[in-house]
Amino acid sequence: MQIGVPKETKVHEYRVGLTPTSVAELVRDGHDVVVETGAGDGIGFGDAEYTAAGARVASTQEAFEQTLVIKVKEPSLAECARLGESQILFTYLHLAANPELTSALMASGATAIAYETVTAADGSLPLLSPMSEIAGRMSVQVGAGTLQRISALQRTTGGRGILLGGVPGVAPARVVVIGGGMAGANAATIALGLGAEVAILDKSVTRLRWLADRFDGRAKTIMANASTTSEYVRDADLVVGAVLVPGARAPKLVSAEDVREMRDGSVLVDISIDQGGCFETSRPTSHDDPTFIHDGVVHYCVTNMPGVVPHTSTLALNNVTLPYIRTIANKGWQAAVADDKYLADGLNVARGTVWHDAVAESVGVARPDAHRFEALFETAQYTASPIAYPDIEVPYSPSSPSSVTANA
Repeated sequence: MQIGVPKETKVHEYRVGLTPTSVAELVRDGHDVVVETGAGDGIGFGDAEYTAAGARVASTQEAFEQTLVIKVKEPSLAECARLGESQILFTYLHLAANPELTSALMASGATAIAYETVTAADGSLPLLSPMSEIAGRMSVQVGAGTLQRISALQRTTGGRGILLGGVPGVAPARVVVIGGGMAGANAATIALGLGAEVAILDKSVTRLRWLADRFDGRAKTIMANASTTSEYVRDADLVVGAVLVPGARAPKLVSAEDVREMRDGSVLVDISIDQGGCFETSRPTSHDDPTFIHDGVVHYCVTNMPGVVPHTSTLALNNVTLPYIRTIANKGWQAAVADDKYLADGLNVARGTVWHDAVAESVGVARPDAHRFEALFETAQYTASPIAYPDIEVPYSPSSPSSVTANA
């Protein structure tokens, strides 16, 4: 199969869809890989390394002309216009919060498979989990200003001038994490490590029990409902929103009234912003202009948080996506999806139609019935895939919608 890897165009997005190592694997499988010139520059993978791995380095146009297009972030409308009916796009899409992008992909006729809705046998989301881990860790670092040049809690950016861990004789910051899944647990880990007072809210008792054991009682674990969420948010210095309903718009768990009742200079970090955000006052921001202040509260709502730690996040992403890319390239998308019902969960758009229930409901379009869905495939019978996919540790039942978080 002909595989194209365009350079990412989102603001301060330095990740790349395939590393030279991944390219070499695909070339060994007999595939032709075209990489846009400069695609890996943001993480130190030069054109020469891709050439040595067996790729052909070419223009943006040529990268988008290939049968299978591998990206990291959702395509722009201009990039959608480059796609056609015979092509497959495999990337993060986050369509639930973007009807315009959904319409553009439908109009293109291309097949769009989303990393974030591919599932595993235990119900987890193996291609989203690594980015959720990274975004969860970054959320506290961004909020506290420990590693980022811009510090949301420092007075110079409108924050309260609080040191997250406090000092002897001065109380630490109060950090509230909404959603105890992959991102939330990682956010809590960093916040506790920095000495903050941490409370985690989740609606799954099983998950709360696991979190209590993991953190040995150092973090409060609270059953999430409207009352407890409001109580803890209003008293927090830093709130991390880390919830997800796979494929759907994120639920609005923090109201505008809650935000108004927070202290001036408090900080909200909305990891769920890719799926529309879990704070009523959230709106997407970029790494160029990451924060805004609403009712005195600093909001950080960057839609591609892992993009500024591109080396770590690109390697982590390739570790989990490459087996699926090989499957699609080796079999073609129809046979690959027909043979693996978990990969089929990633099918968002094909032949001008939205095929994922949650996406269809979120953007307000009808999803075809099961008979038309089966007709897409070369065979309607799902079987276990012969490809050994990498294991992602998800040490809890995935029944809670906060199992991972959408910021990818």
